[in-house]
Amino acid sequence: MRVIIEKQKTSPSFAEFVIIISMMMSLTALSIDAMLPALPQIGSDLKVANPNDRQLVISIIFLGQAVGQLFFGPLSDKTGRKPAIYAGYALFMTGSLVSMFSNSFLAMLVGRTLQGVGISAPRAVSMALVRDRYEGARMARVMSFATTVFILVPMIAPTIGQGILLLAGWRAIFGSFLLFGLTTLLWFALRMPETLPVENRVPFSLTRIVNSIQAILKIRSAVGYTVAAGLISGAFLGYLNSSQQIFQEQYALGDSFPLYFAIISLSLGMASFLNARLVMRHGMLTLIRWALRILFGLAVIFLGIAILLAGHPPLWLFMAYLMASFFCIGILFGNINALAMQPLGRLAGLGAAVVGSLSTLISMLLGMVIGRSYDGTILPLVVGITVLSGSTIFAVRWITSAPPTNANAVF
Repeated sequence: MRVIIEKQKTSPSFAEFVIIISMMMSLTALSIDAMLPALPQIGSDLKVANPNDRQLVISIIFLGQAVGQLFFGPLSDKTGRKPAIYAGYALFMTGSLVSMFSNSFLAMLVGRTLQGVGISAPRAVSMALVRDRYEGARMARVMSFATTVFILVPMIAPTIGQGILLLAGWRAIFGSFLLFGLTTLLWFALRMPETLPVENRVPFSLTRIVNSIQAILKIRSAVGYTVAAGLISGAFLGYLNSSQQIFQEQYALGDSFPLYFAIISLSLGMASFLNARLVMRHGMLTLIRWALRILFGLAVIFLGIAILLAGHPPLWLFMAYLMASFFCIGILFGNINALAMQPLGRLAGLGAAVVGSLSTLISMLLGMVIGRSYDGTILPLVVGITVLSGSTIFAVRWITSAPPTNANAVF
């Protein structure tokens, strides 16, 4: 009894739990957004001929995430959540070193892929950590608060990256990743208790993984919301891939790019913060439906405007559109992921892996299509948001047209 009491005293409070989860999730955003100002210099130093190819430094990390989550989710079900996260951080730091000392674009992409595999552990397992402790609207509330902090990192990450770039070059940015990763890992190791009891752990078995995946794929809502998350994230990734070229080259903002990027990120953070309160009053599904309708309506209207202006609307109008759209996306992120995880029950660890891996793979492919379609105008981005938000509306209708199921019923 005394040991239990001492462990409870060392457990983090609700606020500290949210902060730790947020910092772990933020490692992804930092690893992506801090690199944006450095893309032209990386392309020049590593002899990248096609400007659109530089986007691979951003998008390839998602490939590593998609692969890694399928491994770290089941691993966390066998070893517990903490050992899986430790292994992921080790891979992330290795990838950071490879990228830091790369002398070719291929080596850079290998390092970035390793980074993606590594950070897939805190991404996938942190979702399982939340699911271990919370469910329903409270789980969505935790995810919304975590997403709010997570969004604050993209607001400052390009500025941090640009500052390091000017002072010490792009290789030093990877050094900052190592420092942030080590700090977060130590905080997690010292303060976060293991949330998966030994008696609830299951063997790492390929047969079990296949059977569990089959069970999850029979759950209409889990599959549907996973696809919906991929579609919405694909629109956002398309923006990330092309943002540096749009703002620094098309609109010639130069060193002011991080400021504009931060303003847009602020709308995402505000939405996530408000969602934490709204979800307790209106429910996740209602918020998702309204956010999708507004997002699609704005996209259709602005696409017409953009076509009339030959793909180059005034900067203020483009910013207003992005802020309104990403406010809707901020509402969608936490709620869609929470609904995808909700019916998974005791398959939370592997479920988080499947949900995260599939949605990441979908978003990576769609985001690459949007980004690599960049032609000196904003039209590919706006077309992408229009198509993907409309597709998500149909996905949600498909999900809600059938009665709910859960993992315990089909496994």
